[in-house]
Amino acid sequence: MVYLPKKITDIDQKVKILGESAQYDLCGACANQVERKRNPQGGWIYPTVTPDGERVNLLKILLSNDCIHNCYYCGNREGRKGDRVRFSPEELVRIFLNMKDRGLVKGLFLSSAVDRNPFQTMDDMLKVTELLRLKYHFRGYIHLKIFPESTDDYIETAIRLATRVSINIEAPGSDYLKSIAPQKNFNRIWNRFLYLKKLSQKGVRPRAGFTTQLVIGGSEEKDLDIMRTVSTLYHDFSMTRAYYSAFHPISGTPLAEKQPESTWREHRLYQADFLFRKYHFSLDELILNQKGNLPLEIDPKTLWALNHPEVFPLEINTASYQELLRIPGIGPISVKRIIQYRQKTPFRDLSSLQSLGIRVQAATPYILLSGKQFRIPQQLSLFSEYIAG
Repeated sequence: MVYLPKKITDIDQKVKILGESAQYDLCGACANQVERKRNPQGGWIYPTVTPDGERVNLLKILLSNDCIHNCYYCGNREGRKGDRVRFSPEELVRIFLNMKDRGLVKGLFLSSAVDRNPFQTMDDMLKVTELLRLKYHFRGYIHLKIFPESTDDYIETAIRLATRVSINIEAPGSDYLKSIAPQKNFNRIWNRFLYLKKLSQKGVRPRAGFTTQLVIGGSEEKDLDIMRTVSTLYHDFSMTRAYYSAFHPISGTPLAEKQPESTWREHRLYQADFLFRKYHFSLDELILNQKGNLPLEIDPKTLWALNHPEVFPLEINTASYQELLRIPGIGPISVKRIIQYRQKTPFRDLSSLQSLGIRVQAATPYILLSGKQFRIPQQLSLFSEYIAG
């Protein structure tokens, strides 16, 4: 028996369904998932930080959840039971502007299932953005998803209108992608990245850059595969950031019986990703287990420090910016605070570091303060199997 979804015409019901359907396109840092909340109409509101550092709430919603693709992990896949609905561009614009005027949101994250065909759906998403920018003169944050099937002119229009764009790669290689999304083409997606790079070299780029997303644990990919792909996108394509979504089974999909992926694995990937983006680590500096994955028991920065005893301890009062970044418990903001503080007076005790918001428990085994090393008991035996002999 063929399942025929009923037609939904009520606007509030559409908002509820398409807001909830957007959960399958997570594209948000794992640390931020607890901060998302429902708006009064039923969609999702997500916090984000704009390029100028302002923290704003975004309406994250789909234009349509009626997809022609059969990605094995996705709740919006073709043939899965559920109500299939779509907005017209004008409907979605009215809903967003109403929420903005009520102070609920300041920006929009617009994605969509591939409804009917990718070109018509992309046309409609661009029309939403054009109406907001050109008719209603909205100058706020818009994140727009670009389909891999998009032609060059679609990409250029999206860059011109949106604050940030994204092209989801989903998996770190062709075989991995085929195993979870047989209708998607890895080479086509990569070609779109190449075109973004070409435009960037001409000075045409989104104001807040471009992003991608990977499904973690849907296929048999290793963390090494993921980090190698992401590292290339960062260093060769100037990608702004990657998002990682731990696989969780959804009823009515071919992977419904597959075990969910550990959210700790997702968390470790975000930590390793941060080392690339903010700490200037290279791919070959990541320490992996024999299976090619990041150990779940210890964060990758601390693991690197444990494996490089020749680097530590570092004198806080004289270490360079790059050296300070290598110390566990100390991040870019903390490094700036340390440098500002020591210009006035040298560090002599842990309390002065703690007053700057530094995680002293993590940093202490790796530092000197005016030549003195302080000791805090560490359970290093738990991590001994990951320390090179």
